[in-house]
Amino acid sequence: MNTIDLSRSLEIAAATHTGMVRAHNEDTIGSDPSIGLAVLADGMGGYNAGEVASGIAVALITKQTRELLSQLGAGQPEQSDRRDIAAEILNNAISHANSSIFHAASNQPQYAGMGTTLVVALLADNHINIAHVGDSRLYRLRGGELLQLTRDHSLLQEQIDSGMISKEAARRSQNKNLVTRAVGIEPEVEPDINSFEVREGDTYLLCSDGLNDMVEDDDIHLTLTSLQANLSLAANQLVQMANDNGGRDNVSVILVHVRKPFPASPGLLGRLKNWFGKNGE
Repeated sequence: MNTIDLSRSLEIAAATHTGMVRAHNEDTIGSDPSIGLAVLADGMGGYNAGEVASGIAVALITKQTRELLSQLGAGQPEQSDRRDIAAEILNNAISHANSSIFHAASNQPQYAGMGTTLVVALLADNHINIAHVGDSRLYRLRGGELLQLTRDHSLLQEQIDSGMISKEAARRSQNKNLVTRAVGIEPEVEPDINSFEVREGDTYLLCSDGLNDMVEDDDIHLTLTSLQANLSLAANQLVQMANDNGGRDNVSVILVHVRKPFPASPGLLGRLKNWFGKNGE
């Protein structure tokens, strides 16, 4: 059954690069503007295993989200159910990816210990629904203001929150890559999932830590503000800036620009609720 096509409401551009130091790119990115989906994963593990973990995560989340949006029944949800439905879609897809990565790591020695950070955006009904695990981030540019909408699951963030270290000192820390939560490391994972209202003209940035570790937020802000009329150029420029500043890690970005509102049709919302009702029995 067909769902609403968001391609005319959303513009998506992406870029990824190995960086100037690493031999392999263990980041994976994926997007589907027709269903309002953007997925970015930053893998970790032994030789090439991080690349496998991030690839599994992006492929499975994209596939399952498409399937959930195409295998819908009929019904009519209440307004208050809308965010819960999006959260359910994201939680189910991430849980499936986590199980697949954990199973592969447990049963194939070459993949032992692999995992991935993750940030996912699912746009629907004039909202952006964000799920993340680890230190991959999502920012929003609105009215000239850049705001980070995710909070890192990292040792460094915990130290900042507890007052052990300042944000300025954190930028010079050698512990930037110590994440406290990742997909595929444990049998189950709990993503942080939040929903925010979208406005026409918003631009959203999903990125691996290879960007924000190498480029200051002020410079990210300036680049997005200056180049938001050319989304593809902005994505490539952000990656280039990370590499110009040393490129010590793989760097990946996805930019999502909201061209116009995209309210959901009542029929689609009803089909979503009915699908989860039948499959949750």
